[in-house]
Amino acid sequence: MSEKVLTTPIKDEDLKDIQVGDIIYLTGTIVTCRDVAHRRLIEKKVPLPVDLKGKAIFHAGPIVRDHGDEKYEIVSVGPTTSMRMEKFEKEFIEETGVKLIVGKGGMGKNTEEGCKTHKALHLVFPAGNAVYAAQKVEKIKEVHWKDLGMPESLWVCEVKEFGPLIVSIDAEGNNLYEENKVEFNKKKEEQYALISEQVKFIK
Repeated sequence: MSEKVLTTPIKDEDLKDIQVGDIIYLTGTIVTCRDVAHRRLIEKKVPLPVDLKGKAIFHAGPIVRDHGDEKYEIVSVGPTTSMRMEKFEKEFIEETGVKLIVGKGGMGKNTEEGCKTHKALHLVFPAGNAVYAAQKVEKIKEVHWKDLGMPESLWVCEVKEFGPLIVSIDAEGNNLYEENKVEFNKKKEEQYALISEQVKFIK
């Protein structure tokens, strides 16, 4: 396991030595982007109003304080369950050129293929740290699609060493959650066999 700081715009070569389980800190631009924004782009074919090429998205619905005159402050920004975006993510990566997808929990085969084909990463931000995450946001540069409401809007944030972010899918399509499932199921089966032997007298 290693630690690395990535700065946007991120290139393919920046990701080549990163493996699942590694820790990433992000400096640069990250855009909150959840279910409805994914659906609007992929299903309704509405172009995103922000260029994501080489940048990062955050599966998150932030709480934002409006100071007026288009000045905003992130109060809290916790990750949303990434699997909700699974069916959209491969095409989303292909269409936008995004390099980092940050969220909560693992993702599946669709995202694995997208990350491998187009050289991107899925990363997990530890849950329960929404206020800490907000402190890493230096400023909100702009906001788009406010008609979707605060949680679903595209909040374009400038961050510095945002993290820690745990790599769950690397640019080769390796999936930490799926690898762990195999290992944990093996341990479960071993323990099941052991316990069954010890209580076999019970009818």
